[in-house]
Amino acid sequence: MKLSIERSVLLKAVSQAQSVVERRNTIPILANVLIEAEGENVHFRATDLDIEVMDRAVAQVERAGSTTVSAVTLHEIVRKLPDGALVTLTDDGASGRITVEAGRSNFSLATLPKEDFPVMASSEYTANFTAPAPVLRRLFDKSKFAISTEETRYYLNGVYMHVSDSDGGHVLRCVATDGHRLARIDADLPEGAKDMPGVIVPRKTVAELRKVLEDDDMQIAVSVSETKVRF
Repeated sequence: MKLSIERSVLLKAVSQAQSVVERRNTIPILANVLIEAEGENVHFRATDLDIEVMDRAVAQVERAGSTTVSAVTLHEIVRKLPDGALVTLTDDGASGRITVEAGRSNFSLATLPKEDFPVMASSEYTANFTAPAPVLRRLFDKSKFAISTEETRYYLNGVYMHVSDSDGGHVLRCVATDGHRLARIDADLPEGAKDMPGVIVPRKTVAELRKVLEDDDMQIAVSVSETKVRF
């Protein structure tokens, strides 16, 4: 695998990846980001087995391929590279290492094979809809403060997003509680969301999702199943 990508684009992708991976875990592959290069795109994927984040970026792919590398280490390297730098990632597929080059800087990082990277089970999404970023931002901002931080009460460690009845008809409702405080906030029900099953969006997912909801013009595609929600 060999590709070249703008530093700012790479930084955005690895920033999202490193914020999801667990820095302390007994499964080494979970500390890594999966990088897959093909055509004119490079795909990044990271997971802690509860959350999976994926990103796609445009790159100059000289040789297609895939590998995994420490998300935190790669992020630290890219973060310190100069603005405007063109970063080249090279993995020969045999040495178990990937090189990161930008100008006079050259780094060599250990890799793990793509085959070790966990694949989250696919899900049959029963509801698919689109919601404006400001709507989701308001729903989560007004409810996340009440999420419980007590890990033993896992069913309170998130925001319950569901369809509910209101005086004006059906609404999209978010509820959170820590047993002492209760937050409830409603929004107009998006088209296509009426039959969605209720899901608990975990605290960590809310925090990561919140980072991409700043653009007021962005439309967020949401897919929901009995066990998963995808944004």
